[in-house]
Amino acid sequence: MPEPLRRDVRMLGSLLGRVLVEYGGQGLLDDVESLRHAVIAARRGQEPGGSGDAAGGEITGNQVAAMVAAWSLERSELVARAFTVYFHLTNLAEEHHRIRTLRERDAASAAAPGDARAEPLSDSVAAAVAEIRAAGPDRLDETLRELELRPVFTAHPTEARRRAVVTAIMRISGLLTDLNDVRLGASEHQDIRRRLLEEIDLLWRTALRRHTQMDPLDEVRTAMAAFDETIFRVVPAVYRVMDTALDPESVGERPPRAPAYLRFGSWIGGDRDGNPHVTAQVTREAIMIQADHVLRALEAACLRIGRQLTAHVSTTAPSAGLSAALAAARAAQPERIAEIVKRSPGEPYRQALLYAAERIAATRTRDADLAYDTPGELLADLRLVQDSLATAGAARQAYGELQHLIWQVETFGFHLAELEIRQHSAVHEKALAEVRAGGALSEQTEEVLDTLRVVSWIQERFGVEACKRYVVSFTRSAEDVAAVYELAAAAGGAADGPVLDVVPLFETGEDLERAPAVLEGMVEQPAVQARLAETGRRMEIMLGYSDSAKQLGPTSATLRLYETQEALAAWAERREVTLTLFHGRGGSLGRGGGPANRAILAQAPGSVAGRFKVTEQGEVIFARYGHMAIARRHVEQVTNAVLLASTPAVEDRAREAAARFRGLAERIGAAAQRAYRALVEDDGFAEWFARVSPLGEISQLRIGSRPARRSASTSLEDLRAIPWVFAWTQTRVNLPGWYGLGSGLEAAAEEDLGTLREAYKAWPLFAALLDNAEMSLAKTDRDIAARYLDLGGRPSLTETVLAEYDRTRSLVLAVTGHQRLLENRRVLSRAVELRNPYVDALSHLQLRALGALREGIADDAERERLEELLLLTVNGVAAGLQNTG
Repeated sequence: MPEPLRRDVRMLGSLLGRVLVEYGGQGLLDDVESLRHAVIAARRGQEPGGSGDAAGGEITGNQVAAMVAAWSLERSELVARAFTVYFHLTNLAEEHHRIRTLRERDAASAAAPGDARAEPLSDSVAAAVAEIRAAGPDRLDETLRELELRPVFTAHPTEARRRAVVTAIMRISGLLTDLNDVRLGASEHQDIRRRLLEEIDLLWRTALRRHTQMDPLDEVRTAMAAFDETIFRVVPAVYRVMDTALDPESVGERPPRAPAYLRFGSWIGGDRDGNPHVTAQVTREAIMIQADHVLRALEAACLRIGRQLTAHVSTTAPSAGLSAALAAARAAQPERIAEIVKRSPGEPYRQALLYAAERIAATRTRDADLAYDTPGELLADLRLVQDSLATAGAARQAYGELQHLIWQVETFGFHLAELEIRQHSAVHEKALAEVRAGGALSEQTEEVLDTLRVVSWIQERFGVEACKRYVVSFTRSAEDVAAVYELAAAAGGAADGPVLDVVPLFETGEDLERAPAVLEGMVEQPAVQARLAETGRRMEIMLGYSDSAKQLGPTSATLRLYETQEALAAWAERREVTLTLFHGRGGSLGRGGGPANRAILAQAPGSVAGRFKVTEQGEVIFARYGHMAIARRHVEQVTNAVLLASTPAVEDRAREAAARFRGLAERIGAAAQRAYRALVEDDGFAEWFARVSPLGEISQLRIGSRPARRSASTSLEDLRAIPWVFAWTQTRVNLPGWYGLGSGLEAAAEEDLGTLREAYKAWPLFAALLDNAEMSLAKTDRDIAARYLDLGGRPSLTETVLAEYDRTRSLVLAVTGHQRLLENRRVLSRAVELRNPYVDALSHLQLRALGALREGIADDAERERLEELLLLTVNGVAAGLQNTG
């Protein structure tokens, strides 16, 4: 472990130990330490230094289980809480070390202007610009014109931490940053340590899980925290990085070359697929919350820049246009302008921006006499100030902080993120049948029509860009798309109804195969043809990674999605359609997660073309956007990948590799799917899965407003992908991330292992598939997984799962050439290896509770206590593995 990270972990752990002693006495800390030493010894096969094993032999998993079973449930809860809080603190220390490493690498890559030794940081915007520029300046300009990145935040319930816990961790994070500030004196450092102890004590005393159900507006407000704390400031920082890469010599003193290519979206408050709590009224309130946050942020930025921009008329004369605008403002609002002029005499730029700030505030409070009607009006005012400054020779003032504000308005508008609607195709089918019948409408159908009316209202209030995409889950045919347009016409709500881009979502294996045929039917529809004409023949479709992986298995779903992308890219080229693929990826590997930049570079040739849209879900939002430095690095990496994936060189390499290894992929996919389906279709599998995992209990975590199932059915097909992955993660099996791959590789390796190795080196898709499986396997613990699986009372199923694990692990290592898992990813390997023993401790505590609950407890009080212990450990394991669903 790097020494700075070791120092932070030890310091935070020591403070937590002190809190434990103060709260529960030395005995509590001794029990925590005994379990810690025992699980480390059990994993290493070493003696625990005298603690826990009186016989002096090696500690075994059974002995650890006996130690845990001997404690009272109250003591078990306290020990589980201690390990959970420890993981929160360790995660924080690792985040700080990552930030420290990023800054060191950034400093090492910098050099004096003109120094030929200067090399941009890998995966950075500057690296991508340099590589594309080498192919010719025209290629770079063409790529930048098409560049568009759309992260879409969703409320998918995968963030297991309460907001109160996240806030407490952020306070500790700030103190840890202060503690590492070498400029502070000894007394200041001493006081920071005191405050750290105070905050860790409060974190210990805070309930680690929610005891009340979240509603959709709670989820909206939670997402707003990421915007308030980082995203609003990250956006101009990334644009500035690109602008510097494009022209480093004159950055900040010329019109920017970097386009405002980021556009954020949100499903939070708009996604009603299977969530009865998301109503038309919720959608209306969601956009109002978003607008309130972005308008407050724009007002604050405009006010800050305006107060600073004290250029005097004697040194920086205003243009005729700016003078005329100020005169018009004085005529319209004489008292306001008089007050501003009194505070800023002879400072026309300051006057203009302070007045703009007041108008932004009026837009938020809906003061019609003063408010801006559109973001375009605000941009016009800001550009008038900018042009005047540039004309007067104050280029640095024109293209510095003021340009950041312009970029923010271009990116966020007055709505912050486009609110997207999602609903299941079956709901539209039923609603349309009722509307056509002309009789009384059901409550569900009225809600569909009300939602479309709210879309009209949002467009009238904030503009079409604020809400125009309507995603249809489980699209089976072009008629599913046509249904939405017909319902919109029936809903009314505006002169011509809302402007809609209906986005088909293909989720199952069958739907993915039908996708090109569905699009072919779509383009024949008058409503779609009209939108194609209005948008310059642009169309968007969505690919679902979660449900396809749950249905087909991770290997077959990955290959099927790639084939679909190839087919759709070819279809779009034939039809002269500019197609954007919307990737519905989850955070976990079993739902299409993993490193975003590697995933983008592994896409099918022609399927990116400068445009990338992807969901950012649950825990991923705060993991990627919770800190400025990490958020900036993430956006840079994704931008780098989108730029490079759109170049002919990368596309040609991927195309050649896909053609060369297509037959190999077909054999792997077919065998992997057979193995996966044989498991999940085994008679009684669903009941067995529910018994060996905390599937039924997970819903009690109340981590989201959405039910775990789309209906009251208990079938595996009706279970959502998130609880499916979440439950397997808790068992330490991680089955959705690797199951079936071993059988697929075995089928191909029988003919030629060498070809598999060549595919791993030459084909980005195959490399990403194996690397992601390797990560999932590394987080799997065979011994503990076996303990969970044995709870099901089906030895044959246990043997099947473990045999596939052994097969997959062995063949992944054989193909990659690694001697051990994650051999080539030192940082990640170290983190997993260091965490695993501590996760083991929580798993043993969870197994105690789960085993007792599955045996059946007659005493209600004991059952309640066991459920509390179980849920506490679920929270802790999620923190330890940094994965839920």
